[in-house]
Amino acid sequence: MPANVFVRSTKLRFEFVFRHALRASSTIAFCLSRISNICTSVPVVVFVLAWGFCVWGACAHADEVQRKAPAKAPDGNSDAQGFVHPGIAHSKANIDFVKAKLSAGQQPWANAWERLQESSYADLDYQPNPRAHVERGASNHPNIGSSDFSNDAAAAYTQALRWVLSDDPRYARKSAEIIDAWSTTLKTIQNHDARLLVGMEGHLFCNAAELLRHTWDGWPESSQQQFRAMARNVWYPIIKDFYPSANGNWDASMLQTMIAMGVFLDDHEMFDRAVNYFLAGEGNGAIGNYFNDFGECQESGRDQTHTQMGLEFLANTCETAWNQGTDLYGAMDNRLLLGFEYTAKYNLGFDVRYEPFRSFEGRYHYKEISKRGRLRPMYEKIYSHYHHRNDLPAEFSKQALLEIRDRENSGSRNGNRSRNGRRSGGRSSLRWDTLMFAR
Repeated sequence: MPANVFVRSTKLRFEFVFRHALRASSTIAFCLSRISNICTSVPVVVFVLAWGFCVWGACAHADEVQRKAPAKAPDGNSDAQGFVHPGIAHSKANIDFVKAKLSAGQQPWANAWERLQESSYADLDYQPNPRAHVERGASNHPNIGSSDFSNDAAAAYTQALRWVLSDDPRYARKSAEIIDAWSTTLKTIQNHDARLLVGMEGHLFCNAAELLRHTWDGWPESSQQQFRAMARNVWYPIIKDFYPSANGNWDASMLQTMIAMGVFLDDHEMFDRAVNYFLAGEGNGAIGNYFNDFGECQESGRDQTHTQMGLEFLANTCETAWNQGTDLYGAMDNRLLLGFEYTAKYNLGFDVRYEPFRSFEGRYHYKEISKRGRLRPMYEKIYSHYHHRNDLPAEFSKQALLEIRDRENSGSRNGNRSRNGRRSGGRSSLRWDTLMFAR
């Protein structure tokens, strides 16, 4: 393990243990204070022993989710700050793998590449529509530049992918044009869903910027600095403290963007803040709060669209961490895999166990599981990691991704339904899932 990764790993492990030990000791102190109302005294040694037991337990749990280098370190350039670039959603090895598949005309990559090239987001005539002041209200009402922000994020990312996979610099220039339009214009993002908007779309902008910065020499440093200023000064204050009591997809969206910003900005504190919250945050988006021990999601009783959004955002967070030598996928005995398998199984038509459980602070309590039938195109990455990298079974995720591939190939003929008649679950957050993550 490189020294810089070891130092960050040790630091995070200490913070993780301290946080859990502190929470446990606070709980013990509360309980002992209640007991003292009944008993005349509680020996100090009881508290000390109990606190020591909690520290031991926290250490054991930290060992389970501790940051570690991947089995095969990602290929790419590690800068002086210790980050690997490109290294948000796509490493150099990932890009080279896809390019080789396209060169050989292999499926499913060839069909997926064709779909990307046909997308309006990949058109060189695409024109960005930046706003100085953006508002996204609850459920995107009002929508003042919110959809423009979302569409341009998707276009910047799609154009950047078209550049790295085709080596045609026209697409790099178009991606940079879109990014620069926003970074020189945007001043504020406000209203109820501001955190969600930055969480969902900031991740795409960061991926585009990361690919341009580290694969193309045509993006001026002054433009890169302008993007850094937008990310740090406009976006980060909005998502810095998450939204613990909201449904977990909110926190999860902010995690994917925060960790991506940490990589692009070479900011270890920002990166570590995302990792810490993923592992031990108080809100619904933390790994231990979003799923129970058999994979049911905090939003499974709400609807399957938001459930799968949260799952995908967490998977995107894990992939960035993995590209930087940090294994979040394995946290809590591969809890994320349990969540994906549970959700895929249910949406494929199988029965699953359901137990109502209250969210953080009791704000949400869904008593019954929501309706099934929609699969979101997001399962390639999970299957690639758990099955191909780690040789773990992920049968329902595999079935889901195969159905999605079938839908993508036949959807235009069948009204966006797969051959079994199930409707599309909508677009993924990180588009072009099959193209970039199929193995």
